[in-house]
Amino acid sequence: MEHVPPPAEELARLDRELAELDARRAQLLTRRAWLLAALRPPAPTAAPGWNPSAWGAPAAGRPGAPAQPWGHVPPKQPSAPRSAQNVLLTLGGLLLTVAAIAFTLVSWGSMGIGGRSAVLAAVTVGALAAPVVLLRRGLTATAEALAALALVLTLLDAYAVHAVAAPDTDGLGFTAVAAAVLAALWTAYGLALGKLHLPLPAAVVLAQWPLLFGAWAAGAPALVVGWALLATAVLDGAIALWGKGTGARVTACLGGSVMAFSALMVGLTLSVTASGPLGALAPGVLLLTAAAAALAGAWRAPRGFARAGGAVAGLAVVAAVGGVPAAAVPEGWRVLAYLLVGLAPAAVVRARLPRNAAIGVLVASAAVVAGALVGALPGLAAVLLGPVTLLSDVWSGSPEGFRSAVGSTLPWSELAATPVVLALVAGLLGAAYRWWPSLARIAAPLIAREEPGSGTGPTGAPGTGTPEAGGAAAPGVSGAPWYAGGAPAARRRPSGAALRGAAGAGAAVLGWGALLLSGAVLDVPYAVAVAGETLLVAGLLALAVRGAGSGRDGSAAVPVTALVVALAAAVSTGLLSLASEGASYAVFGALTALFAGAAVRAGAGVPRAVFAVAATVGGTVLSGFAGRSLGLAPHEAAPLVLLVPALTVLFGARLRRNPVALPVELTGALGALVAVALAVPDAPFLALVLALCGVLAAGAAVRPERRPVAGYLAAALFVLATWVRLAASEVSFPEAYTLPVTVPALVVGFLRRRKDPEASSWTAYGPGLAATLLPSLAVAWTDPDWQRPLLLGVAALVITLLGARYRLQALLLLGGAVLALDGLHELAPYVVQVAGALPRWLPPALAGLLLLVVGATYEQRLRDARRLKDALGRMR
Repeated sequence: MEHVPPPAEELARLDRELAELDARRAQLLTRRAWLLAALRPPAPTAAPGWNPSAWGAPAAGRPGAPAQPWGHVPPKQPSAPRSAQNVLLTLGGLLLTVAAIAFTLVSWGSMGIGGRSAVLAAVTVGALAAPVVLLRRGLTATAEALAALALVLTLLDAYAVHAVAAPDTDGLGFTAVAAAVLAALWTAYGLALGKLHLPLPAAVVLAQWPLLFGAWAAGAPALVVGWALLATAVLDGAIALWGKGTGARVTACLGGSVMAFSALMVGLTLSVTASGPLGALAPGVLLLTAAAAALAGAWRAPRGFARAGGAVAGLAVVAAVGGVPAAAVPEGWRVLAYLLVGLAPAAVVRARLPRNAAIGVLVASAAVVAGALVGALPGLAAVLLGPVTLLSDVWSGSPEGFRSAVGSTLPWSELAATPVVLALVAGLLGAAYRWWPSLARIAAPLIAREEPGSGTGPTGAPGTGTPEAGGAAAPGVSGAPWYAGGAPAARRRPSGAALRGAAGAGAAVLGWGALLLSGAVLDVPYAVAVAGETLLVAGLLALAVRGAGSGRDGSAAVPVTALVVALAAAVSTGLLSLASEGASYAVFGALTALFAGAAVRAGAGVPRAVFAVAATVGGTVLSGFAGRSLGLAPHEAAPLVLLVPALTVLFGARLRRNPVALPVELTGALGALVAVALAVPDAPFLALVLALCGVLAAGAAVRPERRPVAGYLAAALFVLATWVRLAASEVSFPEAYTLPVTVPALVVGFLRRRKDPEASSWTAYGPGLAATLLPSLAVAWTDPDWQRPLLLGVAALVITLLGARYRLQALLLLGGAVLALDGLHELAPYVVQVAGALPRWLPPALAGLLLLVVGATYEQRLRDARRLKDALGRMR
């Protein structure tokens, strides 16, 4: 019998089963929701509460949080974008501004004076008062928009007052007063409503005009206008340093930069155009005041602005002090006056200026020196490049003076001070190079000094940073300061050795330029100029050789610079000597000897190779001069030019693997190329020169290290010489051109096959055979005579038999193909004649019969083709 539980027990059991079903249903629904979410595109970021651990588990990091489905992302609350609000406010402000302008300009005349004033005053007061109420309610953006409207209304008020209340007053004067009043009004308004960003920058902009417009209205001279600009710039600087709000300080910085630059330009213009020293005093005072203001601002400004202020102060001092003596000397000597004053600010290394401001002053001094040196560039370029014009008229005769040889039209009298400027700067750089350690000790206070309030170390922390500050050096940073040539500090700076080398290199270049320009300014005789430039080259070469050997300063700047300048000076001197035959021989002979001696004295490396190459070039030029002196035509002088390449081949054989040998031989090869270019107009001489070049290349190929290149070059030159000679003799047979290539190529291939029997016949004999067979075959097809086809057929038959006998694939296939094509050419007329005599149905019938035979014996023909392929494949 089946047991029936009591009703109470059965009810409890049913309740438990229903609860389990509900739990299972909830679990299945959760899983269904997760699957639907997984099928949608993934969200960019997971929202808080995302829980991948299990279905319905609490979120990570939130104990006791309610269970959420796996992957649940709660919806975000919608928020109104601020961009739309800003657009609406901007459009509203613009519309109100347009309405106010239209009212003022268009509808103003339809109202009486009282109504006009009442309406405009009421609107302005309302626009000024509304931001106060809006800021209390937190509507900052709306308050900014109404403040902008109020600014426009105040400008319209000023216009209205001038148009109605004071129409007869001067426009510039009224504008100056109105700008001052509005600047004060908006300053007070901006300070009262500190949350608004527009009023204070607007006040700064308005403050730029009162003094300037007031000076213009009063008809003040340019100097007074400069003072007005400077006073405005000083006011802007004070606002930039101590003003309230970033917007106002940035605006003041920009306005001050513009006003200060304008004031400096006014003072500089007045100083430069002054009629005498007394006339330059007043602009000088203006410039000195500007310098003092710039230094005062640099004392408290950040690093970048402090350096800019120091640079401006330095330049203003140079313009102010240097303008007084410059007004008393001739125009050509004014640059020297400014240069002498520009060197004085270097004394700030011992002054009590902040480090960044002192660096700015030094930058100004360097800028003055650089500007003075730039003024020397036209004269130096004329001296260096002017002799290029002598190339068109070589050995035309010695000119009277240096300027005539240069051929420049520069006003040399106005460049009288240029050599002095170059010599002065060169002397200072040379002194710095000589006494660098002492100068480094003098500069130590400037380098070690930090900005006020920045701490004693570079990071601003007391007791840290450089050893000079009393702290320990950073790990891995040398305690030696950079100016003494030690290891770099935490912030990498140029080493002392590099700076010393740069000073020495600059002294060498500027000293050379000073001596060159001195000759042009003094217009020394031509012989003196040529001899002087040659001696300069000798001095530079001595400096290059000595510097490369000593290495005292630890830098290669001085010898490398001396080497480069010596090469440039040698080119200029050589061009200058082309005016006279004797000068050309003397100069190029001396240059060749100097560079050869420098190559002997210099150590191994790049300088020695450069010296040797320059000597080779000089010898090549001398050989060309010899041909011209002998009255030879250019093509007749070409063999003489090959003397130097021949000497370079012997020189290379003597030095063997010396690093200098290759550059010298390459330079000699360029000389040989020049000889070939000279011989191009005359074919027989060109063939001779090419053959001589081939002999030189063959001589170089004797050495194993040159053989891979020189050997092929010699062969190509010999072949080319043969072709040129045949063309000059009007030989038109192609075999005369191809056989000189084929025979050596076959000999080389035979020797290679003897050395390496496994070498392919295509590599050994293919190029040589193709060089003759293919051109001859092409000519034979158009040759009406029978001699060439017969000889070509016999040669092809012999080659084919040799290929079959010695199992050489290249000979068999090339010879067979040429033989077949040559035979086809000879039989073609008879085949055409026979084909014309046969019935028209016979050729198709023969072709069909051939196909039937081939089809019937296809398997056998296929096996024959495979055997033929294998036989050819076994050949070399």
